[in-house]
Amino acid sequence: MPTDTAAPTRSAATNTPSTYGWVERAFHWAIALLIPTVIALGVIAHDAPFDSDEALARKAFLFSFHKTVGVTIFFVALARIAWALSQPRPAPLHPDRKVETFAASAVHWLLYGSLLLVPLLGWAHHATAEGFAPIWWPFGQSLPFLPKDPELSARLAVLHMTFERVLVIALALHIAGALKHLFVDRDSTFARMWRGADPGPLAGGKAHVAPFVAALAVWAVALGAGFAIAPQGVQAVEAQAASVEGVSTWTVEEGTLSITVTQLGSPVTGTFRDWQAAIDFDETPRADGSFGTVEVGVSTGSLTLGSVSEQATGAEFLASGEYPQATFSATILADGEDYVADGTLDLRGVEIPLRLPFTLEIEGDRAAMTGQASLDRRDFGMGETYPDESSVGFGVALDVALTAVRAE
Repeated sequence: MPTDTAAPTRSAATNTPSTYGWVERAFHWAIALLIPTVIALGVIAHDAPFDSDEALARKAFLFSFHKTVGVTIFFVALARIAWALSQPRPAPLHPDRKVETFAASAVHWLLYGSLLLVPLLGWAHHATAEGFAPIWWPFGQSLPFLPKDPELSARLAVLHMTFERVLVIALALHIAGALKHLFVDRDSTFARMWRGADPGPLAGGKAHVAPFVAALAVWAVALGAGFAIAPQGVQAVEAQAASVEGVSTWTVEEGTLSITVTQLGSPVTGTFRDWQAAIDFDETPRADGSFGTVEVGVSTGSLTLGSVSEQATGAEFLASGEYPQATFSATILADGEDYVADGTLDLRGVEIPLRLPFTLEIEGDRAAMTGQASLDRRDFGMGETYPDESSVGFGVALDVALTAVRAE
């Protein structure tokens, strides 16, 4: 049996059939340092509070650090795999131990695959989400063919965490195996990767596909589990359905109601999934000079705002639990060649005047409308623990676009 004590040390860059060169060892130990770093950063960032400007900035820094290290791992792992494919694979020290050799090979496949899948899924989650904590240069914020989609982002987040568990389990098994070789078998397995020890000529083993198939099976189970527990919709809080009571002579077919806020210097856009509108509109002015009225009810808990949805619908901002609906009631007036909805917004128990200028295109019984307005979160007592704009901006841009048909 080869032993560590009798093994000389090599300093060559390339592998041999019996030992590892310094390039592969450098890849191995770089990833060995990066994995616990990225896990620790993720746990600390997730648990960090965000109840003040300073706390939010720290949380964003930790998440950016976590994401950047994760993407770094992806590229280091990719380079390591490319290097490994170009090198001879050192033979196992104990090819006669069939089960142990099979398990070691399967765990290595799990590690290689997970080192690509976990950060890639995390990057995809980031790319499809609206939120804070950017990935630092030189990596980008987006990925090809992945749109901003809160539901897709939520599913990718669950898959990222699911495959992360596979990575952690595979890593634990790998470490356990290394410790067994070091303290129980007392062979040169650990020394080969630590300092390039060469145990001497080894009987070459034939490559088997079974360990790779076993790893594929584990990934398939993890994928199925991830899809099973992934949310079928994004919900920050248990939202109350929106409702309106006004007269409606037009029926909304489809539309979007969105807000854009500035967080840590970057715009973040979110949408309300549940809102209702009662539109009573005439194309010619009425006796009072107006063109009608509009009432909009918005379920505040239905807001999705990227990674900060829970914060946005919480007590500090929309307080959706206490104020489940916002209501905008207005009279429709001419505004040059366009229109303006001039009325009152009741949000978070506070009523303020609001003018919403909008354009309107009518073809037959179908109308298309787009409008924008600006709000100030301070008018509603929101974000009082964020007294300046260093973390959360004061201004909120409101955008609405819809198509409606004339009611029969």
